[in-house]
Amino acid sequence: MEAGDGPEETPLPLELTRFQLSEEYGFLLPHPLMELPAPYGPWMEIAHDLPQLISSHQLRSQVHQMPQLSTRHLRGREELHLAHLVLSFITMGYVWQEGEEGTIKVLPQNLAVPFWEVSQALGLPPILSHADFVLANWRRKDPNGNLDTIISLPGGESLRGFILVTLLVEKAAVPGIKAIAQAIHAVLQLDEETLHKALQELAEAIGDMSKALKRMHDYVDPTVFYAVIRIFLSGWKDNPAMPEGLIYEGVSDEPMAFSGGSAAQSTVLHAFDELLGIRHGQESTAFLHRMRDYMPLPHRAFVEELHRAPSLKEHVLSSGDPHLREAFNRCVSALADFRSYHITIVTKYITIAAAKAKARRAELGGGDGLSVGKPPTALEAKGTGGSHIFNFLKSVRDSTREGMIRA
Repeated sequence: MEAGDGPEETPLPLELTRFQLSEEYGFLLPHPLMELPAPYGPWMEIAHDLPQLISSHQLRSQVHQMPQLSTRHLRGREELHLAHLVLSFITMGYVWQEGEEGTIKVLPQNLAVPFWEVSQALGLPPILSHADFVLANWRRKDPNGNLDTIISLPGGESLRGFILVTLLVEKAAVPGIKAIAQAIHAVLQLDEETLHKALQELAEAIGDMSKALKRMHDYVDPTVFYAVIRIFLSGWKDNPAMPEGLIYEGVSDEPMAFSGGSAAQSTVLHAFDELLGIRHGQESTAFLHRMRDYMPLPHRAFVEELHRAPSLKEHVLSSGDPHLREAFNRCVSALADFRSYHITIVTKYITIAAAKAKARRAELGGGDGLSVGKPPTALEAKGTGGSHIFNFLKSVRDSTREGMIRA
């Protein structure tokens, strides 16, 4: 129930709208814009043609001809998010146009300066993040509710599938996000019945997220993901292909290093961890906390607010109620299952795909005859965010399981 539905209702202490969270869309941007104001036509023109410009190796020359545009005509959150989405996609294409062996050291001023300014306005880093790639990159294609992306990169239908399946996982989480607010309110009010119901809804939402994630197999080809898409999600921190980082011309003379896109930048799982009191190992926690810098500021504030809230786990323990304990454990178990399934996906799309790409390279004597692209090797054992992917995912899954309340 929304605060203000009835005169007798006291507002929830964790009102979602305070954190730019939507009752219908959760962390997704509710109504993303598809076009920027007219002065930004040169950006939109390049952005809409990115796959073709990158595959024909013409993007860098197009960017060099792009006028230096001021960001002062951008108004409001939606325009800023679309500008960030457009500039981040152009930046990834510019950096990785020639693959990991043809990287550049400097992002030109006409791209770097506006990207930096828009990033500062949103509190986001100047690189493609989950907030751009998924949360702000969707539109309704037709009245039937079919979805499409706004901006694309090489990868065709597999890229579209990867973005939209991830979006469906975020959408499936929405009842769970609402359940978080209800659970904290119930703890404060000592309302065990409402708390039990909220925990049931949370467990169900996490289960629905796992179901949504399974659709990845239907829409994303592992070879295309590994050989074509993945490099454009890679950053310039902890990446051997760009050990020094990137100079943002006109912003800083020193190179800067930012992590690439990562599922760890999704606020959803951070929020669930905080509510359920899940504690990860030191290294995993350090990486996850760094990933919070890649979230929109209000979403980060939501996670911090949850961290300060009364401990749900302590409340369940002290209640001695076996039904509450069982409902709590169902949430933890569903979260561990979701993380296990994420490991299954990563195994298929990275480990097995990497092994196949390696075998193909050996077969072709080091050359690569793939028409889809040359698979990157710098991040074979790492995620695009720069973490040692399997150590990290397994550690996080195992520490989630340890969050169960033992009888």
